[in-house]
Amino acid sequence: MKSTLATAPRTAAAALLSLFLTLAAAKAGAAQAGTPFKPDLAKGQQLAATCVACHTADGTRGLPANPILLGQHPEYLVKQLQEFKSGKRKNAIMAGMVAALSDDDMRHIAAFYASKKAPTGIARNKDTVLLGEQIWRGGIMAKGVPACAGCHSPNGAGIPAQYPRIGGQHAEYTEAQLLQFRSGERANNAQMSTIAGKMNDREIKAVADYAAGLR
Repeated sequence: MKSTLATAPRTAAAALLSLFLTLAAAKAGAAQAGTPFKPDLAKGQQLAATCVACHTADGTRGLPANPILLGQHPEYLVKQLQEFKSGKRKNAIMAGMVAALSDDDMRHIAAFYASKKAPTGIARNKDTVLLGEQIWRGGIMAKGVPACAGCHSPNGAGIPAQYPRIGGQHAEYTEAQLLQFRSGERANNAQMSTIAGKMNDREIKAVADYAAGLR
């Protein structure tokens, strides 16, 4: 009887200690999970070494067929990399490039490119610059096309985490993306597919060229 009574307090104490340790571990885990991600620019640069062939060493101008990454919003870059990996955005080359990247790798790379100053460009087609400006600032009311500036801002800087920077981007690249949205080849943004679907070739070319000169 004495043995049973002596054991009871020890059993209760052990149970209490176990509960305390469980709660402490849960709290520590929650704190760790809530820790904000800290991008490592040096690691991002190292990981981006494989991107050099198409996007140049720091994401500057490069070939018009490839987007300028310099100064792009990191959240947007991460989203695109994730969608290339998942297949939501189709591109055979990019799918292979991102296959081995983790989400953190993508965040490091995005932070590296975003840390650099966005480039400036010029609108080269004087015959369509007025049309491009009209579409950018006022849309095409007769077709229900909204003003590009509403989402991508008047100077093309975009809105972080929502809409990409387009100002200064290669006109050829922007035009190609709009055409792909229109055709359905690029299907990772329903809003852009709808908008581009209402635009003809001349309108797309004009707004792409105008955007290239925004700064």
